[in-house]
Amino acid sequence: MVRKDSESSCSSDGSHTHEDYTLANDAVVTKYQVAAEITNAVLKEVLANIKEGAIAGDLCDLGDKLILEKTGKLYKKEKNFTKGIAMPTCISIDNCICHYTPLKSEAPVVLKNGQVVKVDLGTHIDGLIATAAHTVVVGASKDNKVTGKLADLLRGTHDALEIAIRSLRPDTENTTITKNIDKTAAEFGLTPIENMLSHQLERNEIDGEKKIIQNSGEKQKGEIEKIKIDKHEAYAIDILFSTGKGQPKDMDTRTTVFRKNEQVSYQLKMKASRVFFSDVNKVHGPMPFSLRSFEEEVKAKMGVVECEKYGLLVPYPVLYEKEGELVAQFKATVLVMPNGLLKIAGLPFDSDVYQSDLTVKDPELQAVLKSALKPKKKKEAKKDEPAAKKA
Repeated sequence: MVRKDSESSCSSDGSHTHEDYTLANDAVVTKYQVAAEITNAVLKEVLANIKEGAIAGDLCDLGDKLILEKTGKLYKKEKNFTKGIAMPTCISIDNCICHYTPLKSEAPVVLKNGQVVKVDLGTHIDGLIATAAHTVVVGASKDNKVTGKLADLLRGTHDALEIAIRSLRPDTENTTITKNIDKTAAEFGLTPIENMLSHQLERNEIDGEKKIIQNSGEKQKGEIEKIKIDKHEAYAIDILFSTGKGQPKDMDTRTTVFRKNEQVSYQLKMKASRVFFSDVNKVHGPMPFSLRSFEEEVKAKMGVVECEKYGLLVPYPVLYEKEGELVAQFKATVLVMPNGLLKIAGLPFDSDVYQSDLTVKDPELQAVLKSALKPKKKKEAKKDEPAAKKA
């Protein structure tokens, strides 16, 4: 029932609970960095295959296959050690906002020149997660540059990511970061997708306790707890901007990405549901997964229904902006360390290809954007310097 090449993806276990899994532990930082290296390498490879005629589902398969191949070669001697996909590869096009990874039985979605394509994926090593997302335009190159509103969309979204990352200083409130994201969108004439969240990353938790919202609605303003950033925390900063009103809608596209809800238990009645949920536990553990990864699609589609109905799974719905509008996404994984910020996953912006005439003008935002991830240490005045020797 489960894809054969996904055995290494993850299994949920209670091992290592006695170990220190904070970023104060150098071994933990190393595992985050290993996961991030794989995420960046796979993201580059998927982006390199985005061209006219490419099929979205094939790109999803490519990303997932590469993550499993690369993680499968590592930590082979470790027992009860989980590794693999932390976010299945999603390919969301134009006004599709996020989480599109179609079933193999669905009609193929073929990419066309000029389309805006968002790639989102993630890797974990020992439950330590590094995710990233990047946006490109099909057919764009140094010889076929993107300008105008489309370039503004990509540049503005990426600048907001860099500003949000540089706002992750210890003792900074999440409300300050939200304001910086929303102000950056306004500078480029864009709208943040309403209520999208960036999350703290914790071991085996892609949606950790602390949250940063963008463009919060009235209801969500009261629901998001005000928190302060602290050192030794990891975050996935996820920025999604639109040329439209930024109001996400469900357009009846089948949800295929889920993760196990660790807070709910329920005795499943159907055998197909029990077999499916057992496979989810064994292969994916607490990590998000796609129904696309199951060999027997029909049984997976049957099994997921009861699991979702009774809250055993958290769905990641496919969301859309208004047709005709475009959405860009850039995401990075950042470690807040005592000596500064480590951006470990996330790719650089290609300003040679995407050339916007707009820039951040707000002085406060400019200062944040230009700030170093790791501030330079101030040189201490030397005490009792000896007098210069006579010539």
